[in-house]
Amino acid sequence: MKRKSLEDSRCPVARSLDIIGDWWSLLIVRDALRGLTRFGEFQKSLGIAKNMLTVRLRQLVEEGILEMRPASDGSAWQEYVLTERGRALQTVLVALSQWGNEFLFEGCEKGSVLVDSTHQRPLRPLQLLAEDGRELTPDEVQPLLPDATTIA
Repeated sequence: MKRKSLEDSRCPVARSLDIIGDWWSLLIVRDALRGLTRFGEFQKSLGIAKNMLTVRLRQLVEEGILEMRPASDGSAWQEYVLTERGRALQTVLVALSQWGNEFLFEGCEKGSVLVDSTHQRPLRPLQLLAEDGRELTPDEVQPLLPDATTIA
């Protein structure tokens, strides 16, 4: 069954998931944020079939999340490098990592922890903050539809 495209949805979550909603795409972005750039590096890290990796990398390039560049070592290979749009997904991955650590590991089981590379200290939990700096609960956040009255 072919997946329905969400590219015309008015919901930014739906549009985002249309592009990066499968786990391979986010895992490729995760690995790119860790410094991987070569097809073989992604394939080895993820254990993904080469044909699937080819499709995912092509989609990420087409969507402007990755770009292909000549290899930095001067070889004939191409590298996949995150664009600004791709690097901005780091916040999404941090949120997923923090949520996973809080809810998906039991007792003494530990997951990886994201740390500040300078001080090697764990990142503070992400928070929902109002424009005035107040921390918000999920009950205090709502979507404002495009045809509704907007705040200037």
